[in-house]
Order: sequence, then C-alpha cells, then structure tokens
Amino acid sequence: MADVAEALAMLVDQDATVAVAESLTGGLIGAAITSVSGSSKAFRGGVISYATDLKRELLGVPEGLLRREGAVHPEVAAGMAAGVARLCGATYGVAVTGVAGPEPQDGKPVGTVHIAVCGPGGQIWARELRLEGSRERIRVETVDEAVDLLSGVLKANIGEHSG
Repeated sequence: MADVAEALAMLVDQDATVAVAESLTGGLIGAAITSVSGSSKAFRGGVISYATDLKRELLGVPEGLLRREGAVHPEVAAGMAAGVARLCGATYGVAVTGVAGPEPQDGKPVGTVHIAVCGPGGQIWARELRLEGSRERIRVETVDEAVDLLSGVLKANIGEHSG
C-alpha cells in the first residue's frame, strides 16, 4: 500500500505542492491526503469531476477527445492532471478516471482505470490498470495506485527542484 505520509513528506522536502482531479474515486484521494496531519503544507485542493462535462469545463480536457474516446482514456487522465495542476496552482496534478462498476462505461469494462501525474514543465507520467473485484475495492486500489505513482515520480525528482 502506498504511503500518503511519505508522499507528502517528499512534496514538502521538494517545496512542491499537489492537487487532485478525481472521477471514479469521488474524493477518496483528497480524503486520504488530508487525513495526514500537516497535509496543508503540500496539498492545494482538488476537483471531483465525476460528470464528463466537468472534465471539459473545469479542467480543460478537449471536447473532441472526450467525444471521440469517452471519459475513460489515458489522454483524458493526462488532461485532467494538467488541468487540476493549473487550476489549483500546484506543482503536481494527480488524476484518475475509470470504470468502478457495476456496468461498463464508454465501451470500457469494469476495472479499467487510467491514472496520470502532471509535473513541472507539463511532463506526464501515466499508469493503466485492469482491476478486479467490487466497486469499493476498485476505488480503494485506484487511490493506492495513484499515491504510488505520485511517490515514484517524486522519488525520481528528488534534488531536481531544490536549491
């Protein structure tokens, strides 16, 4: 399981901040982050863009992409991550979009999840998941995977943004 406190400590050490854009997790990532004492030193906020039109209107995901691919797509996750970082003035944006079930969405099967982290200079790191289990399990595993991806990016960037 990803360690939220460790990710927050790395953000603080790097004098960096994070914001989240959540679809299928409905605020669980933000809740996990803010459950850690001192999270306000690095957490800027987030957007729960559950409805597809909010991905476009609030986060700037291109309408053509959403129309062509639907909301469950790696480029949509990347656009959400970049959009929330810009909207919230954060160094990093973390975004998740996917299908928690019980029914498929946009032709994508239950358990399809896309995670993206947008970092300095607009660089994108992405992860695609094929999860199994209940709706709740898919949502909880998505939170863990999103924090894990962010932690990996932060570990790779240690020292790049200091001094």
